[in-house]
Amino acid sequence: MTGSTPAILLVDDEPHSLQAMKMALEDEFEILTAPGAEEAMSVLEEEWVQVIFCDQRMPGRSGVDFLTEVRERWPETVRVVITGYTDSASMVAAINDAGIHQFIAKPWHPEQLLAVARNAARMFQLSRENERLTLEMRFLNSTTETRVEKRRRSLREGMGFETILRAPNSAMNAAVTLARQYASFDVPVLMTGEPGTGKTQMARAMHYGSLRSEKPFYELNISGMPEDLAMVELFGAKRGVLPGGVAKIGLAQKADRGTLYLAGIEGASPALQLALHRMLRDGTVTPVGGQEAVSTNLRLIAGAAGDLRAGVAEGRFRTDLYYALSLGEIAIPPLRARRGDVAMLAQAILSEVATSHGKPVMGFEAAALEFLENYDWPGNLRELTNEVTRMLIFAQDNVLGAELISRHILQADPSDEGADRAAEDVMTAEGTLKDRIELMEMRILRETLTRNRWNKSRAAAELGLSRVGLRAKLDRYGIADPSVATEEESD
Repeated sequence: MTGSTPAILLVDDEPHSLQAMKMALEDEFEILTAPGAEEAMSVLEEEWVQVIFCDQRMPGRSGVDFLTEVRERWPETVRVVITGYTDSASMVAAINDAGIHQFIAKPWHPEQLLAVARNAARMFQLSRENERLTLEMRFLNSTTETRVEKRRRSLREGMGFETILRAPNSAMNAAVTLARQYASFDVPVLMTGEPGTGKTQMARAMHYGSLRSEKPFYELNISGMPEDLAMVELFGAKRGVLPGGVAKIGLAQKADRGTLYLAGIEGASPALQLALHRMLRDGTVTPVGGQEAVSTNLRLIAGAAGDLRAGVAEGRFRTDLYYALSLGEIAIPPLRARRGDVAMLAQAILSEVATSHGKPVMGFEAAALEFLENYDWPGNLRELTNEVTRMLIFAQDNVLGAELISRHILQADPSDEGADRAAEDVMTAEGTLKDRIELMEMRILRETLTRNRWNKSRAAAELGLSRVGLRAKLDRYGIADPSVATEEESD
């Protein structure tokens, strides 16, 4: 094979599936195939493979079992699973054990397969570049070290849409599709969504997917920021305006030929809105305290926590600025609408915070992921990050169990459509007094048992019940240890 063409290994026990995948990818990649795990291992021992596409259901060893061993022996190889099933147990095993980059659901489309292959090959390339820079850092002088560290940081933060973790059927997919489309067109974009939904990450991905990717990316959140400070940060200040008599260059100038992401745009004052509209219309800004306009050629991506149309209708937001910003508009879904993504996001967050705090762990128990996925996450990704970090801090084992989860999450009512998340909701809900009290009792029982790792003696003692009384209540409400239920299902 040629050294310049990325090599992809396709593993599937069905010959027609192998042939279909090969036809979709062979124009851009060197393709290797194997009908099973053992044959694939032989290929890996002989060939240098960058990416593996593996079917989950195969005779003998499953795709996750095979890719788990691949992760141990060739950790740099990017691993992708193709599956026609969405059972949570397999997803959890793939995330925790095999370090899966992405799932592809059957039936797949050739363009989808090709897009995943391109992203995976790019990820492998970035990983190798990161390793090279690590070696480079050991020998370069301090000036060069600063330059290399900036390049490493950009690699570490992620430079594209492949860093936005999501499941095959995620509600985030539509937003990513729109963002990819707008990224290559040099126009302003307005992103709307609740705080903590990942708007900054999406803006950064758009920058690195645009023709401005080699130029700087800056971000500023003006939510709650005083008008004078926001003006200085954005447009700079002439000498003599700030304490100390120094001049300041604003982000609008620093981001010249690059991208500026401005969060909290809904809170911009009337004067700031006017200045932003002039910047978009004329390509100029005036530093605070100055008279002369300074030109800037930046791309502005704005983020709003709510619907700006309401602000326009109420006269709080300029109509001309709204239409200047919203040539492209993307709605970022909240985490409660992405329940299938929570397991992947939680594992990625855990890996990051574990490395940051120097506390190695393997992942989550299946029951813990079930509780995390069931919760509505009103604080979105920030709340999930806080919860995972807190679980890591108190963890005694290398696999995080459900007993580490906060009590209000454990008490959430399991439901496919989400649930009431606080006692106040139950207090104000419809229904008889008996029904509402039983709902509260069921949540308390479930939370107490989970926190005590389903030790019924300890749970009964904490609740002031006998073991017989506790058993009667569990039977009444149909509450069972999820780990036992999982084992019975597998048997």
